[in-house]
Amino acid sequence: MHKIWLVTQREYLTRVLNKTFILTTLLTPLGILVFMVAVVFIMGTGSDKSKLINVYDPTNLLEKELKTRDNLTFKFSDDPLASQIELYKEKKINGIIEILPFTDSLAKKYTYKYHSDDQLALDENMGIESAISKKIRNYKLKKLNIDEKILKNLDTDVTAEPVTILEDKKISSITTVVSSVLGGIVGYAMFFIILVYGMQVMRSVMEEKINRIIEVLISSLKPFELMMGKVIGVALVGLTQIGIWMILMPLIMIIGTTLFGLNADNMSQINSGNMPVEEMAMSSQDKIALVFIEIKAMNWWKILPLTLFYFLGGYFAYSALFAAIGSAVGEDINEAQSLTLPVMMPLMFSMYIGFSAVNAPDSSLAVWSSMIPLLSSIVMPVRLPFDPPWWQIGVSMVSLIIFSIFLVWIAARIYRVGILMYGKKASFKELAKWVFYKG
Repeated sequence: MHKIWLVTQREYLTRVLNKTFILTTLLTPLGILVFMVAVVFIMGTGSDKSKLINVYDPTNLLEKELKTRDNLTFKFSDDPLASQIELYKEKKINGIIEILPFTDSLAKKYTYKYHSDDQLALDENMGIESAISKKIRNYKLKKLNIDEKILKNLDTDVTAEPVTILEDKKISSITTVVSSVLGGIVGYAMFFIILVYGMQVMRSVMEEKINRIIEVLISSLKPFELMMGKVIGVALVGLTQIGIWMILMPLIMIIGTTLFGLNADNMSQINSGNMPVEEMAMSSQDKIALVFIEIKAMNWWKILPLTLFYFLGGYFAYSALFAAIGSAVGEDINEAQSLTLPVMMPLMFSMYIGFSAVNAPDSSLAVWSSMIPLLSSIVMPVRLPFDPPWWQIGVSMVSLIIFSIFLVWIAARIYRVGILMYGKKASFKELAKWVFYKG
């Protein structure tokens, strides 16, 4: 055990003190923050060029009023269209909106003319169309003698209010959406984390074998001790990186709420249901606030430890197999790729099943896959935000532990032979012989 710890310590310190690891660990949360800032900036930035647009409305359909984007200034003019076109040619205005007569109060379509050699930006065009549409709607209401207040009362916003029967759970109308998104993110992250760190173990073994360093190490270590030291060392590197991210992510979340302009008082009002009725028509910021509230309300004391368990279980199973592959191949990268394909297949299958589980977490495919080893390490974390039954989690955990131990045993048998094997191309038939080789 002492020798395994020495190898673990060497692998851990070599990687953690590496500049690439430090930069990646610190810059990833910063990159997420920069991405959030960029999204807020892009979403809040329109055209930065101010435009003066004349509006020619001989029938006074718009009632001398038109509101749209800040960079567009509208000036209603009763001058003949020809004289306004001359103003455009003199570059005194940027365009002319010609409002055509609207005679049919039941018409479903309406077209206005925009005189200019330059096209409007997409958001500018949509803003003008929306503003004109509202004016035409008001015009229709007046012509048809319809009270706008009565018409608004006809619109009903229908939402479902989940009510639990057998269990005391906090479920809101957006719980499913948030759980689906969170489950998808966790599954995707688990796939890449297990794959990346498993491949690191394989590359480390291959490099030491190619450079003949392994021959020196084996003289004082058993192959199993060396393999387990590498697997545990890289696992601790992964846990260190994940731990740092878990510390930094709440800070990113706090900064993100500030960037989106979310008010803590409003968030608490929404959460408690004390917001006045007239304010219940929530803005986009309020909806974002609800998402943050829903994320905060999840049972993280259950989700985080179990996700960590499935990461370790899946990592040990796959990384042991990657280590065995690394010991079985030499300098031929193509040979390594052909051997890693069968190992990667269940990992890829589990990712796609995880995507299916996001939409249907209680389907037969998702339930059984979350209890099958090699698949459960990704599928079950996807289902955790949906609060699956404890018996399914228990079966999944026990089966993953037993199967991971079995795979580590197989990998160790292959590793002890392959690590000192040179010049012979390893096939699956040859690997099977190494498992049962006595010596």
